[in-house]
Amino acid sequence: MYIDFHTHGKLAKKLPFSKIYTNWLFEEAKNGGLDAICLTEHFNTLQFSEMYQYIIDSCKRDGDSLIASGGLRIFTGMETDIAEGGHVLCIGKPEEILELNHKLEPYKEKKYFLPFEKLMNLFSEYAVIVGAGHPYREGGHIPELPMEQLKRFHFLDLNGKDIAIKPKETKEKVLALGECLGIPVVSGSDTHQAIQYGCVRTCMEREVNTVKELYQELLFGKYQVCTSEYAAFQVKAAGLLKKALKEIHAAGGDYVSVLVSQESV
Repeated sequence: MYIDFHTHGKLAKKLPFSKIYTNWLFEEAKNGGLDAICLTEHFNTLQFSEMYQYIIDSCKRDGDSLIASGGLRIFTGMETDIAEGGHVLCIGKPEEILELNHKLEPYKEKKYFLPFEKLMNLFSEYAVIVGAGHPYREGGHIPELPMEQLKRFHFLDLNGKDIAIKPKETKEKVLALGECLGIPVVSGSDTHQAIQYGCVRTCMEREVNTVKELYQELLFGKYQVCTSEYAAFQVKAAGLLKKALKEIHAAGGDYVSVLVSQESV
């Protein structure tokens, strides 16, 4: 099972949710060779609940996961900012993610972000697995957290954006931290656009449909992280696409139709 542990369902946090765009992303992920994704949308994105409820309603339930119309398996999750600086990923049942997001409503603005310890205390009330998103990205301070807090993570994110910019340094640092903490290191593209799917992906030995099984496979080491030789190109192209699409939206245009209309093809 090829899976991407860090993906998004919207082009940008402040843009409106588009059913067509999200469906297009899922189709492109499947067409690009992925069997599953963890949808870890930003916890403070516009219309978070609306997007997740749409996915729940439009997909087939299979264990803890959801199956999109094109066959892509979706594990629901969330990417949350912490007061110290950095992003924390969590993956859980759809209902848990929606409930957690609702509880985080008072903490969605930068000046109110929860410290890591308090966020983990909240997450510990649910059967979610928690990862450090791109731990060494500039502006983040996750590696500086106290060791007793770092050990609360279940996995680390070897992030596609960071791999594309500094491949050797990123791998060395993240793998060393994972070894120090004794936790798995998995890959996440961190994509908001379809071009970036596959720049990194995790190959698991078997297909699973529950969060518990997903975590067990990681603990048993039954997976491999794969990096595309075109990762740098994919990330750069995706960044240019995102910028162009956002400018179309800002100018009053329909960026979604640019991607999915027959004319654009």
